[in-house]
Amino acid sequence: MTYKSISKRFSLRGIVQPWQDMDWLLLMIVTSMTLFAGIIIRSTELSEGLTDWWQHWVIGGIGLLVVMILARWRYDNLIQWYWLIYLITNISLLAVMFMGTEALGAQRWITIGGFNIQPSEFAKIGAIITLAGVLHERTASTLPMMIKALAVIAVPWGIVFIQPDLGTSLVFGAITLGMLYWGNANPGWLVLLVSPLAAAILFNMSFPVWVIWVVAMGVIGWRTLPWAFFGALGATVVNLVSGGLGQVLWGLLKDYQKDRLILFLDPDKDPLGGGYHLIQSRIAIGSGQLWGRGLNQGTQTQLSFIPEQHTDFIFSAVGEELGFIGCMVMLVAFWLICLRLVIIAQNAKDNFGSLIAIGVLSMLIFQVLVNVGMTIGLAPVTGIPLPWVSYGRSALLTNFIALGIVESIANYRSQRLRF
Repeated sequence: MTYKSISKRFSLRGIVQPWQDMDWLLLMIVTSMTLFAGIIIRSTELSEGLTDWWQHWVIGGIGLLVVMILARWRYDNLIQWYWLIYLITNISLLAVMFMGTEALGAQRWITIGGFNIQPSEFAKIGAIITLAGVLHERTASTLPMMIKALAVIAVPWGIVFIQPDLGTSLVFGAITLGMLYWGNANPGWLVLLVSPLAAAILFNMSFPVWVIWVVAMGVIGWRTLPWAFFGALGATVVNLVSGGLGQVLWGLLKDYQKDRLILFLDPDKDPLGGGYHLIQSRIAIGSGQLWGRGLNQGTQTQLSFIPEQHTDFIFSAVGEELGFIGCMVMLVAFWLICLRLVIIAQNAKDNFGSLIAIGVLSMLIFQVLVNVGMTIGLAPVTGIPLPWVSYGRSALLTNFIALGIVESIANYRSQRLRF
């Protein structure tokens, strides 16, 4: 086969089959989940007379178009633009503070043309691209590079936290940890990174456990940080101080944030207030039993016992109307999505693409675990939506944009010619 014929075949392959190497299984699962979500959202809105459930499908259709466009576009072009993306991300988050729409004690939305846009959702993608750009040439295997990555993510994280949007700020943390781990950061450093928060919590829960934790962090500091003695001393001191600062940090939170963080442990303390969502959600999921009460037949769902069920608590509707089987099918679907993302990350042609795929994976895993956990009483209520299932224009479009970039990584994962 001559060079001319090879070139011609390569050219035709790129024109005739531009999406040949996409991960079609991943796209099919996400599309099916979005269609299914519209049906469940409609069920939650029947008793309230709402008719905007179809908008989930409209945004989903737009999202699919975006996915196909991005999948055809070379993702590695983002390498030269990641600092600009970082700048736009921070500017959009700052704009919320000055011209944002306030709801539930927080400023999170900007109203444009009658539509509420949540910049913090799109900021997740900006953070993933920026971190991938920072780490793709020099990994986080050295402390200076890890500190550089943390400094970069600290700006958007801090802006989101003071909006205040605790749930999204936690997602930023999950993205950072996942990408640093994939970027060859020492696992001990990552443990030390989150240790102050753990120390602050343990200090107020169990003093003996807190002491054991502080000692353990000292040992990790000794074994992983440069200058073993000073590393151990620093890790120990930081965790000792963090225990006392826990009360100070607690005082900085809004009242509704405090309720969300502690009432999941015993929602019956405030059954008509902060614990109401959790109590009704657990009743709904439990009443679904094995096969569920049937679509549009759930009593808790159809009688509107769970406020805003079509958004953060959509999983409770699945549990009540489709039962344990329906919940397991959805969780298996999410597991398959995560599995495909890992495969794409492993087969990416460069570190940049691999890091982006892991960033998206970290974002999705954290959101699914927290959302499902809070509906069954195993995690605080943090206002984190269930990807592709919860109603929300910005969140849904963000997930599709992330999917489009990942599909581009899959589509361009190999430059080898196929004969």
